Amino acid sequence: MGIHTIKMPDIGEGIAEVELVEWHVKPGDTVVEDQLLADVMTDKATVQVPSPVHGTVVSLGGAVGEVMAVGSELIRLEVEGAGNASSSKGSGRASSLSSSAPDAVISAAKSVVVPDSKPGPESAPETTIEVGVRPMSERGDAPRRDAAQPNAAAPGAAVRKAGEKPLASPAVRKRAWDLGVQLQYLVGTGVAGRITHADLDAYVAQGAYTAVATGRGAAYLLRDEETQVPIIGLRRKIAQRMQESKRRIPHFTYVEEVDVTELDALRERLNIKWASQRGKLTILPFLARAMILALREFPQINARFDDDNGTVTRYAGVHLGIAAQTDAGLMVPVLRHAETHDLWSCAVEIKRLADAARNGNAVRDELSGSTITLTSLGALGGIVSTPVINHPEVAIVGVNKVVERPVILNGAVVARKIMNLSSSFDHRVVDGMHAAEFIQRIRGFLECPAMLFIE
Repeated sequence: MGIHTIKMPDIGEGIAEVELVEWHVKPGDTVVEDQLLADVMTDKATVQVPSPVHGTVVSLGGAVGEVMAVGSELIRLEVEGAGNASSSKGSGRASSLSSSAPDAVISAAKSVVVPDSKPGPESAPETTIEVGVRPMSERGDAPRRDAAQPNAAAPGAAVRKAGEKPLASPAVRKRAWDLGVQLQYLVGTGVAGRITHADLDAYVAQGAYTAVATGRGAAYLLRDEETQVPIIGLRRKIAQRMQESKRRIPHFTYVEEVDVTELDALRERLNIKWASQRGKLTILPFLARAMILALREFPQINARFDDDNGTVTRYAGVHLGIAAQTDAGLMVPVLRHAETHDLWSCAVEIKRLADAARNGNAVRDELSGSTITLTSLGALGGIVSTPVINHPEVAIVGVNKVVERPVILNGAVVARKIMNLSSSFDHRVVDGMHAAEFIQRIRGFLECPAMLFIE
């Protein structure tokens, strides 16, 4: 038997290090050729690492969440034959890790939690420090209850099933209310489990609760648990990107309200006629079209700023990033050459990209290279937002929810559908006047939707 060492593979594109986001094996597991060993994440996407050989896992080279250099030891397998590693480095299941791995990582059984959920950064393990409900009376020198005594249930642990009403007379209920005692936590010693005054006296005498005074005299058990959630995988990448964007880019946000009554009426008419054949239209394809037309007049906004080299690259094609919320976190798939799409093909592609991001099927090229981003929270869009620019872009257009409001139109008060655009710009390369004019141009297209189809 020999030892076969698998190194962290070179993902390409000049990537020097990756983050280990999930193990699919643990020491002692038998693996076969092409079986998945681990998921690693680059700046762009999650990559799955398969085994090139049959063997038995000896040790793991890193913990979930660890950033590992390309070429460092990922895993050791015990294989038939000589293997590719010297026996002096250790053989068998008790061998130590190579020098490229941290000494603290002994084995997956002790240091790596392997979730049962599907692969991906959304399955990052959560480490719970303490769970349960602990009354204040259990702190310090407060009296504790004897588990052998009546009414000595675990702190905060109901003695009845959810929805089961405790039996007690009106007088006992009123007295419990005045004392701030929740009858759900008492064991009744009366007939059919009825809670008596004696049960209530015993519960209070044992110091089984601490009253937290409120205006009505009620008391509540204080929850004292803490949960630590490791920031790894996609969530770590999002945190790094957002921090980098706010650190590097001096944001300013411009908000404008748009009357989308006519636009929404047009969208509904188009859906009535064409939805069964071409698919349903949302408001996003219209917004994308308005942005594309407006960017022809403001090419400095369809750009990426390399602040290390001090250069701005302007793009003739619009590679539109569509911010999509996934279970793993925010992702920005890219609609390349959005200017070549009509409303329906734009809608189909936006849906396809969003679904691919949510299902974890988006490829690397679909998650990079955007030149401007469109973000929307749909019905949760609120009134105003301050979106963070997708670095190294110089602008992001944010969409707030559509609300029906009274508006004075031609001297009369009428109901109109109003939507705010909350958009952020890089003040180093986009002047406030140009940003305002850009948004006003988008507004003009949306308020007079016929203009969207005139070249």
